[in-house]
Amino acid sequence: MSNERLVKIEDALNTVRPFLKMDGGDVEFVNIDENQVVTLRLLGACSGCSMSQMTMKAGIEEAIKKALPEVSSVVAID
Repeated sequence: MSNERLVKIEDALNTVRPFLKMDGGDVEFVNIDENQVVTLRLLGACSGCSMSQMTMKAGIEEAIKKALPEVSSVVAID
Protein backbone atom coordinates (compact mmCIF):
# COMPACT_ATOMS: atom_id res chain seq x y z
CA MET A 1 0.00 0.00 0.00
CA SER A 2 1.24 3.45 -0.82
CA ASN A 3 2.16 5.82 1.95
CA GLU A 4 -0.24 8.39 0.46
CA ARG A 5 -3.20 6.02 0.90
CA LEU A 6 -2.22 5.29 4.49
CA VAL A 7 -2.02 9.03 5.23
CA LYS A 8 -5.49 9.56 3.72
CA ILE A 9 -6.95 6.73 5.82
CA GLU A 10 -5.30 8.02 9.01
CA ASP A 11 -6.49 11.55 8.25
CA ALA A 12 -10.05 10.25 7.79
CA LEU A 13 -9.83 8.31 11.06
CA ASN A 14 -8.55 11.42 12.82
CA THR A 15 -11.76 13.24 11.85
CA VAL A 16 -13.90 10.70 13.75
CA ARG A 17 -11.52 9.93 16.64
CA PRO A 18 -12.64 12.88 18.83
CA PHE A 19 -16.22 11.54 18.79
CA LEU A 20 -15.08 8.00 19.59
CA LYS A 21 -12.81 9.22 22.40
CA MET A 22 -15.67 11.20 23.96
CA ASP A 23 -17.34 7.83 24.58
CA GLY A 24 -14.13 6.10 25.72
CA GLY A 25 -13.28 4.43 22.42
CA ASP A 26 -10.86 4.62 19.53
CA VAL A 27 -10.12 2.98 16.18
CA GLU A 28 -6.95 1.51 14.68
CA PHE A 29 -6.15 0.88 11.00
CA VAL A 30 -5.22 -2.76 10.32
CA ASN A 31 -5.15 -3.35 6.56
CA ILE A 32 -6.50 -2.57 3.12
CA ASP A 33 -6.71 -5.59 0.82
CA GLU A 34 -6.68 -6.08 -2.97
CA ASN A 35 -10.49 -5.73 -3.04
CA GLN A 36 -10.20 -2.27 -1.47
CA VAL A 37 -11.70 -3.46 1.83
CA VAL A 38 -10.33 -1.52 4.80
CA THR A 39 -10.01 -3.49 8.03
CA LEU A 40 -10.07 -1.63 11.33
CA ARG A 41 -9.97 -2.59 14.99
CA LEU A 42 -12.38 -0.84 17.36
CA LEU A 43 -10.73 -0.14 20.70
CA GLY A 44 -11.84 0.66 24.22
CA ALA A 45 -15.55 1.21 24.73
CA CYS A 46 -16.15 0.90 20.96
CA SER A 47 -15.18 -2.78 20.90
CA GLY A 48 -18.23 -3.87 22.88
CA CYS A 49 -20.68 -1.11 22.09
CA SER A 50 -24.04 -2.05 20.60
CA MET A 51 -23.87 1.07 18.42
CA SER A 52 -20.48 0.17 16.91
CA GLN A 53 -21.92 -1.12 13.62
CA MET A 54 -23.82 2.10 13.08
CA THR A 55 -20.71 4.09 14.00
CA MET A 56 -18.70 2.05 11.48
CA LYS A 57 -21.11 2.62 8.59
CA ALA A 58 -22.39 6.12 9.29
CA GLY A 59 -19.20 7.71 10.55
CA ILE A 60 -15.99 5.83 9.93
CA GLU A 61 -16.77 4.23 6.56
CA GLU A 62 -18.21 7.48 5.23
CA ALA A 63 -15.08 9.43 6.25
CA ILE A 64 -12.74 6.87 4.66
CA LYS A 65 -14.74 6.65 1.42
CA LYS A 66 -14.76 10.43 1.18
CA ALA A 67 -10.95 10.43 1.41
CA LEU A 68 -10.50 7.34 -0.80
CA PRO A 69 -13.51 6.78 -3.07
CA GLU A 70 -12.06 3.51 -4.40
CA VAL A 71 -12.59 1.84 -0.99
CA SER A 72 -15.37 -0.75 -1.39
CA SER A 73 -16.16 -1.26 2.29
CA VAL A 74 -14.86 -0.94 5.84
CA VAL A 75 -14.99 -3.81 8.34
CA ALA A 76 -14.01 -4.17 11.98
CA ILE A 77 -12.23 -7.07 13.63
CA ASP A 78 -11.82 -7.90 17.31
